[in-house]
Amino acid sequence: MIEQENGVFPAVCPLDCPDTCGLLLHKENGKITKVTGNPDHPITKGAICNKVRNMTERVYHPGRLQYPMRRVGAKGEGKFERISWDEAIQEITGKFKDLSATYGPESILPYSFYGNMGVLGVDGMDRRFFNALGASVLEQTICNAAGNTGWKYTMGANHGTLPEDTEHADLIVVWGGNIVSTNMHQVVLAEKARKNGAKIVVIDVHRNRTAQWADWFIPLYPGTDSALALGMMHVLFEQGLTNEAFMQKYTVGHEALREHVRSYTPERVARITGVPEETIVELAQLYGRAQAAHIHIGNGLQHHDNGGMNVRSIACLPAITGQWLKRGGGAVRTNSYGSTNGDALERPDLRQNANPRVVNMNRIGEALLEAEQPIRAMLVYCSNPLVVAPDTERVERGFAREDLFTVVHDLFMTDTAKYADIVLPATSSFEATDLYLSYWHQYVQLQEPVIAPIGESKSNVELFSLLGQAMGYDADIFGEKPEQMIENALQGTENPYMNGITLDRLKQQRFVKLDMSVHESFLEHLPTPSGKIELYSEQMEQKGLPPLPTYAALVEGFDGENPAGPDEAYPLMFVSPPNHNFLNSSFGNSAKHQRLEKMPLLQIHPEDAARRDVQDGDAVVVWNERGRIELTAKVTDAMLPGTVISQGLWWDGEGKKQRSNSLTSSRLSDMGNGATFFSATVEVKRQ
Repeated sequence: MIEQENGVFPAVCPLDCPDTCGLLLHKENGKITKVTGNPDHPITKGAICNKVRNMTERVYHPGRLQYPMRRVGAKGEGKFERISWDEAIQEITGKFKDLSATYGPESILPYSFYGNMGVLGVDGMDRRFFNALGASVLEQTICNAAGNTGWKYTMGANHGTLPEDTEHADLIVVWGGNIVSTNMHQVVLAEKARKNGAKIVVIDVHRNRTAQWADWFIPLYPGTDSALALGMMHVLFEQGLTNEAFMQKYTVGHEALREHVRSYTPERVARITGVPEETIVELAQLYGRAQAAHIHIGNGLQHHDNGGMNVRSIACLPAITGQWLKRGGGAVRTNSYGSTNGDALERPDLRQNANPRVVNMNRIGEALLEAEQPIRAMLVYCSNPLVVAPDTERVERGFAREDLFTVVHDLFMTDTAKYADIVLPATSSFEATDLYLSYWHQYVQLQEPVIAPIGESKSNVELFSLLGQAMGYDADIFGEKPEQMIENALQGTENPYMNGITLDRLKQQRFVKLDMSVHESFLEHLPTPSGKIELYSEQMEQKGLPPLPTYAALVEGFDGENPAGPDEAYPLMFVSPPNHNFLNSSFGNSAKHQRLEKMPLLQIHPEDAARRDVQDGDAVVVWNERGRIELTAKVTDAMLPGTVISQGLWWDGEGKKQRSNSLTSSRLSDMGNGATFFSATVEVKRQ
C-alpha cells in the first residue's frame, strides 16, 4: 500500500476508544488527503467521530517530530539539537549499560500506556526489551483497573452484553459514561432501540452531551454511584421486582444481599446522592419492570476513591433481576473477549530478576522524587505523563531532576518531551504494521502501512528492536518482523474466542469476528471462585474488602450525609471528564481540534458562582494544596451545587497553567490500584 500513490486503502483507528473503527484512507500523490469510515465494517459501518475525521491534521501536523534530538537547554525549556539515529541509540544504550552496572537495571523505568492501541506497539517488542534489561515494571492502572477489578469480583471476567444485542433492549441506562463523545456507535445502537420504544436514562454528575441526548437525566453527587445502586436494590427487593429463579440458579449471596440493602432506604440514599426519593423509586421500578434492561457502565465513576465498589454495586443489578437471560439485557463495562499469546509477544522468560520493583504509574510523581533507590532513567512512549498523570506539578518536579536521564519517543514535542534528554520521532499508526483488538466489539483487525514514515520516524517495534540489538540481546528475538510477531501472537492463546483468527484471514478480510459460540453458555462457566455471579464475595472478604456491595464515602470529597463544612478550605468537588474533540492528551496540540473545543472552561453552578462573585466568562483560578490552574468560568446548572467541571486534558499553553491533573490526587482506588482522578476538592476565585 505504501508504494501505491493513489487509491483508497483500509485502516484501523488506533485511539484508546472502545469503537476501534474500520477506516478508509484516501491517498493522492502518496499523501493521505481524507479519512472516512469503512462502510463494510460490521459494527462501525462507515461512521466515524470528528477526532478521526480530522486525523490528517495529526499525521501531517507541522509540529511532527522529524528526526532524533538531544537536549541542549535546561529541562523543560524545549531546546534541542539534531542527532542521528545511530548517535541516539548509542547514547541511550550506553547510558542504560552504565546505570545497570552501577545501580542495577531496576534504576531504569519504562512509562507507557495506550496512546496507540496496536498490540505490537505497546505489548510486544517494548516488553521484550525491558524484560531482557531487567528494568523496573510499570503497573499500568491509570485507566480501567478499579472498574475491571470490581466487575471481576462479581462476574469473573470482563465480558458483558454484546453491542449488537443492545438494540433489542427496551431500557438502556448509561451510568457514568459520556458515550456521545467516547463510544458513538453504542449511541447508534441505542438509537435503534429507542426507535423501537426503548427509553434511555443517563446517570452522571454532569449534564454532558450524552445526558442532553437521553430521555431522562439523573444527576448525583460524585462518587455516590454505589449508594444509588444499593437504593435501587432496596426497592427491587421490597417491591418484588427481582428474579428469584435466576438468583437461585446463577448467583451466590442473594439472601445476604437482600438483608444488607434494607438499610439503604430511598430516604437515606436520597440524602447521600442528591437524587430525590421519588426518582430513586421510579428508576428502580422502571428497571425492574423492563423486558430487557441494559446498563452501560462508563469510565467516570471508577475514577473515585470508591471506584471499584461503584462498578461492583452496579454489576449486581442485572443479576438480581435476571437481565442476563434476555437478549439485549445485562450490562457492559468492557468486553475483553479477544486476547493474544502474551508470552510469545512479551517474552517474560527473558527476565532474570523474577520479582522486580513495581512502580504504579499513578504515583510516578512520588516515585521520581524518592530519595532511596531513585529512578535514574526513564523511557516514555505512547503516553504524556506531564498531562495525563495525576498530581502533575509533582510529576514535573520529578522530570526536572538533572540527574534523571529521560528518553521520549513521540510524534510531537509534548509537555513531557520538553523535559527529555533524548527525543525520538515516532510513526503514526498509518505508517506501521500492527494488530488491533476492541474492548467493546468482537472484531480483530489488521493495520498495514499506508504511507511511508514521516521524516526519520520509527515505530515502537523498530525502536525497541534497535535498542535490543545494540544491547547485544538475542538477534532472532529482537530481529523478528511485525508479521511474524502477529502470527506468533495469534497462536497458542488458549482463548476459545480466538479460534480461527489468523494473519492470512486478516490480510484477506481486514476484520475477522471472534468465535462467539462459547458465549452462548457463558453463565454456565463464569470464572469466579463459585462459578456463579458473586453478590457475596468470599474472595473480597479474604482481602479485607466488604464482601457485599457497600457504600463508602470519598476520602476526598463530600456527599449529602457528609457535606463540606463552613471552614472547609476546598469546598468544591472537582471533576475533569473528557471533552468531545480530544482523546486524553491526543489532539490537545492540534489547532483545529482546539478551535472546535474553543477553550478550557470551568463549569460552575450559579449558587457556587454567586458565593464567589464569579460571572459567566470571568477568568478564574482553581486551586488546592497540589496545584493551581487558570480557566474561564461557564456558569451553568449542568451539575448539582458543590461540583465544578473542567472537560478535557489541555496542554499548558500561552503562559497559562491549564492542566487539570495539577489538581488531582495520586491516591489509589479501593480496588485494583486504580486512579482517583475524580475524587478531588478545590476552591475557586476570580482572577
